[in-house]
Amino acid sequence: MGAEATLVTTTNSNSGEAPLVLGLQAAALIDHVARVDWSLLDQLPGERGGSIPVAIEELEHILKEVKTHVISSPDESLPMKTMAGGSVANTIRGLSAGFGVSCGIIGACGDDEQGQLFVSNMSSHAVNLERLRMKKGSTAQCVCLVDESGNRTMRPCLSSAVKLHPKEDDLTRADFKGCKWLLMRYAIFNIEVIQAAIKVAKQEGLLVSLDLASFEMVRNYKSPLLQLLESGNIDLCFANEDEATELLRGRNGEHDADPEAALEFLGKHCQWAVVTLGSNGCIAKHGKEIVRVPAIGEANAIDATGAGDLFAGGFLYGLVRGLSLEECCKVGSCSGGTVIRSLGGEVPPESWQWMYKQMQIKGLPLPDIQL
Repeated sequence: MGAEATLVTTTNSNSGEAPLVLGLQAAALIDHVARVDWSLLDQLPGERGGSIPVAIEELEHILKEVKTHVISSPDESLPMKTMAGGSVANTIRGLSAGFGVSCGIIGACGDDEQGQLFVSNMSSHAVNLERLRMKKGSTAQCVCLVDESGNRTMRPCLSSAVKLHPKEDDLTRADFKGCKWLLMRYAIFNIEVIQAAIKVAKQEGLLVSLDLASFEMVRNYKSPLLQLLESGNIDLCFANEDEATELLRGRNGEHDADPEAALEFLGKHCQWAVVTLGSNGCIAKHGKEIVRVPAIGEANAIDATGAGDLFAGGFLYGLVRGLSLEECCKVGSCSGGTVIRSLGGEVPPESWQWMYKQMQIKGLPLPDIQL
């Protein structure tokens, strides 16, 4: 693990019991989420809706500016929410908190205030953190600015953050032993960690789930992504419409590949393939079966942050429970609809109750836990 790393221990850790689903997030992340007016977004370099890495000084400057540009809302108790963030953390936290699935996370956080916030937030939702390494240094942060239309502009600060290093023995077979699923998000700067984790996971017989992250990541780093997919080691792949079509763009002369073609391609290499279509729901493939399921809860969308992450959690819950492909998609759609009803990627209790009601209406099996 490296001399500077220690294991995180919390009161909610289930020592000796391997989590059913293990999420790989090489660098722990803290999200600062606020709804702001247009004038702040106009001051920032880069396009609205984009994600541009920033230095810590700029991140701190933006956080100060948020205080004078925040839009208060009667249904939000705080003008800015701070929580554990990152796609994998969102999915794992949702699976544990809303569905009662045994989950853990493997990654690294800094020995700073943000690292403690990450540990506190995830452990409060019963996520097993025994595989989270605490290292000397800073924890990654991201400012998520939500405009009046519900669109988000992100400014992550990642460059100086601590993260897992496979060459420092941060990944061992013991970390994966007894788990059933490894959940990951594609990122080129973590490609060595991803490759090492897949290798160990397959040695221990785990199923591997991969989220394609963003169309920019797919476009700019398509070759290593295709190698991962074509290796046959990815059992489940999640992509949104933009990521899916970008994956096939330029392949075999295609310029305007549709989501269905992308689903067919993913289905050749993965046991399960899912393409989410925003307000149009999703399409999914398992073997020769293909299903299409409409979206749920779009009318009340406030912030799209985490919608795909929570969809993935619901779909995985369905697989764990042995549900049909269509039922997995329906649970995913219900789950994705929970998080868009409030700011940030963390689902409040009232939104989980909304989801349970939707699941009941659709005749889907409810989790054993009820909040």
